[in-house]
Amino acid sequence: MIQPATARPRTSWRERPWVGPFALIAVVFVAYSLPPYLSFNPAASRVPPPDLPGYFPLLVTHVLCGSVAILTCCLQVWPRFRTRHPVAHRRIGRVYVFAGVLPAGLVGLVIGAATPFGPVAAASNVLLSALWLTCTAAGWRAARARRFGDHRRWMVRSFALTASIVTNRLWAPVLALGLGPSMTAETLAGMTTWLGWTIPLLVAQWWLDRKRPLTAG
Repeated sequence: MIQPATARPRTSWRERPWVGPFALIAVVFVAYSLPPYLSFNPAASRVPPPDLPGYFPLLVTHVLCGSVAILTCCLQVWPRFRTRHPVAHRRIGRVYVFAGVLPAGLVGLVIGAATPFGPVAAASNVLLSALWLTCTAAGWRAARARRFGDHRRWMVRSFALTASIVTNRLWAPVLALGLGPSMTAETLAGMTTWLGWTIPLLVAQWWLDRKRPLTAG
């Protein structure tokens, strides 16, 4: 039974002080990572191409759509924007889903399995893409059914997986410095890819458990 929606108290930026720094990091990350792929030149790729026909166009699609996802995500997690501009929130949400996560996640299933960084990284990439698509689809369907509490919970998980686009890259230098140069590139990549998304997802779930119950309107 769908419960009637109840008014939610406004969320001050002080309750989510991480939103601003996260948005800044996301913009800087995209500004650094995206340009090499805008030339559509395989030689500019930061990922060594595996033996898969059409890999580079798929990689470019993944990078472009992933950039859309992480930039639109910044607005979607901003409480004041969501409260003051609900129509824009819905429209940007559609962009996040259909121009960001959906194409990036579907392509991620393919290029993730074909990664040149070994089977451990491949398993992580494929599972990440599958969970990203699943959480986002569940959040979208909940919103369509006006189950807004469920919508928020699923989209928090989706946004955590989107954030892994950045956190994935942050783990590499940390692990390289902490574990030393004896670690192989394949081992480093495998550990980085798993830590990059499991930790944000666990943190998101911990936060959701602390915030219960959310309105299931």
